Amino acid sequence: MKIIKLASTIAASLFMLACSQSTSNNYSESNANQTLPELNEVKQKPNILWIITDDQRADSIAAFNLSQTGSKNSPLGYVESPNIDALAAEGTMFTHAYNQSPGCAPSRSSMITGLYPHKSGRYGFERTHDQTDLFTPPVPVELRKQGYQTALFGKSGVRIYEYKNGTTWNDLGFYDQWVDFKKDLAHNNLTDWVKIEHYDKNWKNLGKSERFVFPNGRVEEYRVDRDFNPANKPLEQELEILRAHTRASNTLIIGGQSPQPAGETLDGHIVKSFKNFLNNPDRPYRTQFNKTYQGVKTNQPLMTSLNFHFPHTPVLPPKSFRDRFKNKGYQVPEFSKAEVEKLPPQLQRLYKVMKIDGLSAAEKQQAIADYYAFCAYGDHLIGEAVNAFKEYSRQNNQEYIIMMTVGDHGWQLGEQGIEAKFGPYNTSNQGIIIAVDSQQKRFPAGKVVNDFVEYVDLAPSILAAAGMDVAKEAPHLSGFDLAKVIRSKQYHRDYVLAEVNFVMGPRAYLRSETFAFSMRTRPTNGQPGKSFAPGDRVKWALNASDKAVEMALFDLRCDPAERNNLAYHPAYQEVASTLRDKLARIVLGDGRVEVDWEKPNSYHISNFAKGAHDRKLTALKNLQLPNCQAANF
Repeated sequence: MKIIKLASTIAASLFMLACSQSTSNNYSESNANQTLPELNEVKQKPNILWIITDDQRADSIAAFNLSQTGSKNSPLGYVESPNIDALAAEGTMFTHAYNQSPGCAPSRSSMITGLYPHKSGRYGFERTHDQTDLFTPPVPVELRKQGYQTALFGKSGVRIYEYKNGTTWNDLGFYDQWVDFKKDLAHNNLTDWVKIEHYDKNWKNLGKSERFVFPNGRVEEYRVDRDFNPANKPLEQELEILRAHTRASNTLIIGGQSPQPAGETLDGHIVKSFKNFLNNPDRPYRTQFNKTYQGVKTNQPLMTSLNFHFPHTPVLPPKSFRDRFKNKGYQVPEFSKAEVEKLPPQLQRLYKVMKIDGLSAAEKQQAIADYYAFCAYGDHLIGEAVNAFKEYSRQNNQEYIIMMTVGDHGWQLGEQGIEAKFGPYNTSNQGIIIAVDSQQKRFPAGKVVNDFVEYVDLAPSILAAAGMDVAKEAPHLSGFDLAKVIRSKQYHRDYVLAEVNFVMGPRAYLRSETFAFSMRTRPTNGQPGKSFAPGDRVKWALNASDKAVEMALFDLRCDPAERNNLAYHPAYQEVASTLRDKLARIVLGDGRVEVDWEKPNSYHISNFAKGAHDRKLTALKNLQLPNCQAANF
C-alpha cells in the first residue's frame, strides 16, 4: 500500500489560512457582513441538546475542512460527516474552539462547570468533590433551577463525587436521570467491547480483561496483561485488531473491526437509550438494562447531554463503515526524532510513553483509516439522535437549541510521533463548537466564526439560551456567551489557555495566532493542593531558571505543525520570556485554586497577579519579532 508523507506545505496552508481568518472577529467572507438579530429576553425556554464526542479531531469534520481549505478532505485524506455538516449549515460553526485540558476528566469538568482548571482546582484525573466553599453549581443543576428536566446518556467523566469519610464516594452525576455508558450499558453487554478490571480483596488492581460481544450472543473475554500475546488469540486476527504495540500502554486498541453491526455498538445503545426516553413521554418505562426510568415530561423544557464514547479507543468501527475507508490511502504526518531532541524532558516523556512512529507503514494506514471510519459511524448516530430530538420538539411545539462539541479534546494520528492526546499541541487541543437555534434568534444559519473561543464558553452559552441572566446569576464563570461573542468585538481574545497534570506532570500552555508556548508549572510532579504547600512555592515557575521550567515555543508563522522548539533559540529569548511571564501570572496568580480533595474543605487561592488574564498580548505585540525562516529546520 502506498504511503504518502504529509507535506509540511499542506499543514502550513491549513493553519495559516485559519490564522489569517481568526483576527478581530474576522468571519468567513460569505457572512462577514451579516446583520444579526438583537439578543432579547428568552420568552419560551427551548429544549436543549448538548452533544459531546470523545477524542475527536477537528479535521474529521468535512464542513470544517471545507471552511478552512476549500476541500472536504482532511490534510491526511478522506473523511465523511454529512450529519454534522448539516448541523453546521443550520447554525453557527466555531472553528477555533479550544479545550482547557487535553484529557477527558479535566476537559469535561471545565465544560460542565464553566471554569478553567486553575479556577476550579481540577487539573487531572483526581477524584474531586463538591464539599468546598468554592463549589458552584454545574450546568445541569443551574438548569434545574430554571425549571428544566435534565438527563444524561453516555459518558459523564467529570469525576466529581460525593465526599464521605475522608475520601470520595458515589459519582454525583447532577442530572435527574442518567444512563451510564459503562455501568448501565457496557457491563450489561449492551455494547461491542468492554474492559473488565480485576481486584483482590484489598482492592489492589490485578490486571484487566477485555470482553468482545457479538450479535448472536457469542461473548469472548480474555486477560490483557503485560505478558499478553495477541498472536495467541484468533479473535485478534478475526477482527483485524491493531494494538499500539510501540507505546507504553501497548495493549491499547487503535484499529480494528467492531464485532457488532452499526447501531448495536456501545454508542448505538447510547442513542437507543436516548430515543427510548423520548418515545415514552409522561410515563415510566423499562430500559434495555431492565430498570424503570421516567420518560420525558412534556410540561417541562428538556436539557439532555448526549455524550458519546466514539472515537475514543478502542477504535472499532462497524464493518459497513470500516469497509468504506479501508483503501483510501492516507497521508502520514511527517515526523523526525530530531524534533524530540529539541523538546524539554516533559514533552520527551510524553513521546516515549505515547510514541507510534515505530508502527509499520500498513499499520499507520490502518490506524488513520479506522479512526476516520469510526468518526463517520459516530456522525451517522448523531444524525439519528438529532432527528429524534427535533421530532420530539416539533410534536411538543417547543423551540430548541443544539450545542455540538466536536471532541472533549483532539487526538493525534502521528503528529509529534504519537497517537494520543495529553499534549500541548494543536491537534490535541483544537475542537469545533456548532450552535443551532431553531428560531435563528441567537445563532444564525451558515455562519462560520474563525476567532478563538474556548470550551469554558459552553456553560454561559447554554445557560443564557435557557433564559438565565448569566452576568448576574453566574458571574464566576470563566467564559463568554457565544451568542454575544459573534455580536461584539469586545469578546475577542488574543490567546487561549490550557493546563494539564497527568502523564508528563504539571504543565500549562498558551496559544496565540503566531505562537504556541508551554511550560512546567511545578518543580516536581504531584497533585496541586496536596503535594505542594501554598505561599511562595506557587510562584516557582516565575522565578526558576529557563531550563528548569522546560519551555516549548513554536513559531506558527513558519512551523504550524509544531515541530521545531525555539524556546531556547537566542533570537526568541524575548518572545519566550514574554509568554512565560504572561502565562505564569495567569495560571498561578490570577485566582489559582488548589484543593486537597482528601479533605472536605481544604483549599488555597493565589491572587498575587489578579487581572493578569485580560485576554490581550500587548507586550508581545510591542516586540520586534524574529525572522522565523532563519530559525527553522
